[in-house]
Amino acid sequence: MTAVTASMVKELRDRTGLAMMEGKGALTEGDGGVEVAIDHVSKSGQAKAAKKAGNIAADGAITIVQNGNKAILLEVNCQTDFVAKDDNFKNFSDKVATAALAANETDAAKIAELKLEDGTTVEETRVALVQKIGENIQVRRAKIVEGENLAVYKHGLKIGVVVSYTGDADTGKGIAMHVAAFNPVAVNAEGVSAELIAKEKEIAEAKALESGKPANIVEKMVVGSVEKYLNEVALDRQMYVIDNDKKVADVLKATGTVVAQFVRFEVGEGIEKKAEMSFADEVAAAQAAAAQ
Repeated sequence: MTAVTASMVKELRDRTGLAMMEGKGALTEGDGGVEVAIDHVSKSGQAKAAKKAGNIAADGAITIVQNGNKAILLEVNCQTDFVAKDDNFKNFSDKVATAALAANETDAAKIAELKLEDGTTVEETRVALVQKIGENIQVRRAKIVEGENLAVYKHGLKIGVVVSYTGDADTGKGIAMHVAAFNPVAVNAEGVSAELIAKEKEIAEAKALESGKPANIVEKMVVGSVEKYLNEVALDRQMYVIDNDKKVADVLKATGTVVAQFVRFEVGEGIEKKAEMSFADEVAAAQAAAAQ
C-alpha cells in the first residue's frame, strides 16, 4: 500500500476542494493514487448530490450579470442562509450566470450542460459543490432581459430586478428599486393576465354575495374590488416608492421615461417549505428515536 503524504493531500485539496481528512480518506481508499482518489471523490459526490436532492432548497441567492444591452437574472437555491453567503456558493452562481448569458440560455436543464471556463460542466461543478458544502444546491431558474437601456437593482441576496426602459437613467434606477419593494405584476393594467383578474373577480364575487346586497349592488362591488386590485398590482398605478405623493405613471410622464419590461426574482418564490419544528418537538423526536 502506497503511503499517503501531505503533498498528495494538498494536491487533492487544490484540485477538488476536499477537506484534509476527507482527502486523506479518499487517498487511502485509492491506495495513495491521486487520480484514483479524484475518481472516487467524483463518484462519492454524485451519490451525495443525489441523496441531498431530496432536501428542500428554498434559500439561496439571486445573481444578476449584465453584458451591454442584455442581462440575466439567475436563482440558485440552497438549504440555509449561511451557505447562500458562502464565497464558494457566490462564485458558482456568478460563473453559471455568466455562462448562461453568453449562451443565451434560460432553461435550467440546458444550463446544467453548459461548460464553464475551467472545462467542467455546470452540473459537474454543482455536484462537487454539494460534496464540499454538504447541502442540496440547485440552479432553479433564469431570465434574460434585453433593451435599449437596462436598470439593475439587488436587495441583498434575496431580490433582484432588471428593468428595460427608454428615457431618464435616474428614473430607470428608481423604477428598479420600486419594483423590488412593491412587486407589481405588470407595467400597466392591460398587462395583468386575464387569469389573475378572473381569480380576483371570483374572490370579490364570493365576498360581495355574502353581504346579501341586491345583484346590481353586488356587481358594482365586484367592479370596485377588481379596480382596487389593479391599482395595487399595476406598476403605473402604484404610488412611487421615492415620492409617495406621486403615482409611477406621473413620474414616468414627467421624465419622459417608458418602461418596456421588468423582471423581478425573489428567492424561494413558489417553493413549498416544510414547517419548522419547535425546540420541544425536536427534543421529543430525539427521545423517540433514542428509545427505538
